[in-house]
Amino acid sequence: MSGKFISFEGPDGAGKTSVIQQIKADLVDQLGDNRVLYTREPGGSPIAEQIRRVLFAPENKNMDARTEALLFAASRRQHVVSTLRPALAAGKVVLCDRYLDSSLVYQGAGRQLGMETIWKLNQYAIDGLLPNLTINLDVPSELGLRRIAEHRSNQVNRLDKEKLSFHHMVRHAFLELQKADPDRIKLIDSSQSLDRVVADVKRVINQRYPELFANEIQR
Repeated sequence: MSGKFISFEGPDGAGKTSVIQQIKADLVDQLGDNRVLYTREPGGSPIAEQIRRVLFAPENKNMDARTEALLFAASRRQHVVSTLRPALAAGKVVLCDRYLDSSLVYQGAGRQLGMETIWKLNQYAIDGLLPNLTINLDVPSELGLRRIAEHRSNQVNRLDKEKLSFHHMVRHAFLELQKADPDRIKLIDSSQSLDRVVADVKRVINQRYPELFANEIQR
């Protein structure tokens, strides 16, 4: 089985991490632990994780928007080289918590640097590597921020603290990306219960890669 690159995107508070962990557990049950890789952005490799700490540190609230965009791209480049390409070459199913689409919407739209500008900047970083499938977990900004306040207030990062208008721009940009590339990006209503969201995600993955959950379906 060739490697498969599935990214998970969406506004803050969409529940990406919880969904990915459940999908990973189910895939490991089907394929074995050595065939499935969970990773994240920014981060996913030792050097990229160091850049993540700089990006999300609360004391860096005065970071310039272009500096932020460049650091995300730098982290992504190291992630691609150190983690993503080796895993895909080894035939693994890669589940990635955020990738290029997040930069397009957070820095391109949210920071108003321009999505085309961020796209061009990141071409040098990704060197042609795009996900085979992207799951866009959509949630209204107000609900997403409420979830953060209720369930992970001790993990709020610098971007979580942005104004509501910023989060509205981010969500709108995610939806526009999905409309522009509906074959790669699939929209999931993440305001539902976790079980329903996971079921919807598995249905979408199964439509693209029926072999991944074949054993589960047969049971």
